[in-house]
Amino acid sequence: MVTARAAATFEPVDRSAAAARGFVRDALLGWGVPEVVDDAVVLVSELVTNAVVHAGTAAEVVCLQEEETVRIEVSDRHPERGLPSFANVTMNSERYADPDGEGGRGLLMCSALSSSWGVEYAAGRKTVWFRLALPEQQPGTRYALPSLPGGELPAADGPVRVAVVQLDDHGRVRHWNADAESLFHRPADAVFGRPWAELAVWPQTPGLGLGDTLRLARWEGSYAVRGGDGAVQEVYGTHVRLRDSGGTPTVLCVLVREADRAVLRTPGTPGAAEGATTAVEPLDLLVGPVSPDDLSSLLQRIVERARDLLDADASYLLLTSEDETEFELRAATGLAGPSRRFSRMPIDAGAGRFDSARLPAVHEDLAVRPTGAAPLLDGTELRSLITVPLKVEGRLTGSLGVAAAAPGRYDNEDALRLQFAADRIALALESARLSELERLRRGSLSFLVEASDLLAGTLEHEQTLALMAQMAVPTLSSWCAVYTTPDVAAGAELAFVLHEDEDRIDALRALLDKSPAPEAVPSPGARPWTALAETARALGHPVGPDLGETVVLPLSARNRVIGLLVLGTRRGVRFRQEILELGEDLSRRAALALDNSRLYSERTATSQAFQRALLPPELPKIPGVEVEVFYQAAGEGNEVGGDFYDLFPIREGTYGFAIGDVCGTGPEAASVTGLARNSLRLLAREGLSAPQVLTRLNAAILEEGSRARFLTLLYGELTPREDGSTALSLVCAGHPLPLRLRTDGQVDQAASPQPLLGVMDELDLTAEELVLSPGEVLLCVTDGVTERREGRRMLGDEGLVEVLTGCAGLTAGAVAARVHRAVERFAPEPPSDDMAILTLRIPTQRRN
Repeated sequence: MVTARAAATFEPVDRSAAAARGFVRDALLGWGVPEVVDDAVVLVSELVTNAVVHAGTAAEVVCLQEEETVRIEVSDRHPERGLPSFANVTMNSERYADPDGEGGRGLLMCSALSSSWGVEYAAGRKTVWFRLALPEQQPGTRYALPSLPGGELPAADGPVRVAVVQLDDHGRVRHWNADAESLFHRPADAVFGRPWAELAVWPQTPGLGLGDTLRLARWEGSYAVRGGDGAVQEVYGTHVRLRDSGGTPTVLCVLVREADRAVLRTPGTPGAAEGATTAVEPLDLLVGPVSPDDLSSLLQRIVERARDLLDADASYLLLTSEDETEFELRAATGLAGPSRRFSRMPIDAGAGRFDSARLPAVHEDLAVRPTGAAPLLDGTELRSLITVPLKVEGRLTGSLGVAAAAPGRYDNEDALRLQFAADRIALALESARLSELERLRRGSLSFLVEASDLLAGTLEHEQTLALMAQMAVPTLSSWCAVYTTPDVAAGAELAFVLHEDEDRIDALRALLDKSPAPEAVPSPGARPWTALAETARALGHPVGPDLGETVVLPLSARNRVIGLLVLGTRRGVRFRQEILELGEDLSRRAALALDNSRLYSERTATSQAFQRALLPPELPKIPGVEVEVFYQAAGEGNEVGGDFYDLFPIREGTYGFAIGDVCGTGPEAASVTGLARNSLRLLAREGLSAPQVLTRLNAAILEEGSRARFLTLLYGELTPREDGSTALSLVCAGHPLPLRLRTDGQVDQAASPQPLLGVMDELDLTAEELVLSPGEVLLCVTDGVTERREGRRMLGDEGLVEVLTGCAGLTAGAVAARVHRAVERFAPEPPSDDMAILTLRIPTQRRN
């Protein structure tokens, strides 16, 4: 038996499917059967789309309420008889439905969602119908729906004037009745043919425009009309799209004053039942000014006030995530047990329709409901619950719940009071939430920019690890641990630990050492890690009770996991989704910086190992001669550059020494340095004289071809004498001349300049003989000393002579240190060239 009927016709326009969805939703909610709304809306949307888009005809929708079912019919005037295809039916006609295409999909959906369905054909007409069974109500729960006005009559101030305006298909006025003339102070002759858009004042809010509503089969709502006297009259109206006798579409607008809206308002539409609402005592959940900069405090005040106004034991407020798939707990009061701020749960997580979060619901007794019906209240003694949605422009933005320990505490009226209060605060909360999200986005961008700058500012591996943890704590988490995976097979190794409370770092590290390391899984995103909490409970560790949520983020760079970033919160705190997303962004940047620092460290270690091989071994001790060497290579990470030195035995009682400068610095110059140093030792030990040694070395350098670099070199051979003096044989090939410091402080040059090496094939070199007496010093330096600059000033030979003059009586080590100090202090900038200092001094007393 049919107990209620609603029908509407929708023209073949793009907005018809949306209008049909709204029509069916309003009809079913008005009948008090919201449990079948979702399925009905989905099926009607598909069938109306097939009619108005694919068939190209108007669609008539009829809703029939029966005792145990709801029957909905969608009719169009398409002549073809397409049927849905099924696996066990052979169909050859190309007109039959393709399950992978658009045609016939609505029938397939009817088969899947409805309890029964069918297709009826008449002359020039096709009707698709389906039935949805009304499920039995879940025990302990019901939806809270507004009651109809019943015997109460709407109030009207004076005579009610109903203006009737008929528009043609282009929105121009075709009919204007006497009440329209009286309401809007415009005679009919003055408005005939005028566009309705010139007279109507449409609200400047998001949603349908005037043109869109005129294309709908039916629309109801408020706007204003500009009167002939210049005043704007607020009206409530119903638009119905019709066809005239000639088949031309027209729109009939029935309008009353806004104060008389109850005359036209359809029962069940938003704001209906004025008489019923006046009997409900309103709740005011907002007290004081709304501060968009402090959403957390605002939400906490709301839940506490909702609890107090409804004499409840607990209250909570959920907000939807940005993708509107989950709820996030943002404020709560009176909840005990495992509930945590920012914990998440799916929207419509319950098992039945009565668990929908999109409608207000009264749970009279949660004890008779299955576990999970109200996840936040699991494990508590709370049994009565009201939940109401927060909606803005029809979009679900949150949910407000109020609970009590006693069963049956709340009824339909309490739910409606809370729903009306939620409707009044929904827009303010959404505005504050959007402001918070915008602040979070700006803060996240600033945080990531700063993180990128800091990470890019170092290539030190240990410093990079420390920076990662310092950026995470306390901005993202209460504590942080960084693991590295030098060998994937061996597992992750704990590299760095940081806690916001420095006194807990050692205890946390000890717990992490005893816990199994997280698995290095390459899957992106944060994943929970429970091993740490389990280890803490098993050991009774003192840090355990303070642990909250713990997540692991992979540090992936260049297609492999090089480490893990572990973030943890305090007890009772969960990570917000925005924080986890920010952590993912940080982990990506940190992983690349960590991998760069690792590669740099490996390259530096390899380079230094190679360069150390170019340095001479431990210098020999020469009887009767003090020797001191200072060496400094230019460039970060370089231990050997273009400057070099050497001191080695040639034969018994005779030693060779050299100090040279290869053109350039860095590894390229160091390769020629190695060739020169090794060649000098080999050639000198062959019994060749100093000029012959340098001639052979010159030939070896030229044989390097394009890799050859010119070389300045001071080479000498020294032989200590029995009388305490030392004989020297020197060749200065293009190198800064050695300086001799006499015992009286006089400084003179100890050799004369000769051609440098690596430029000419034929060299004419001669050895110069010299005897150093006890107390005298021979100072040999590279041009990194003499060419030390500050702006246009240069230390030069004169400056070096001045420094050396003040070194009389000093040891070889003291002389080298004073020269180095003079070079360093000459300019505030660090030296830009390689520098070598070789000092030979004959002590005043012969030492055996």
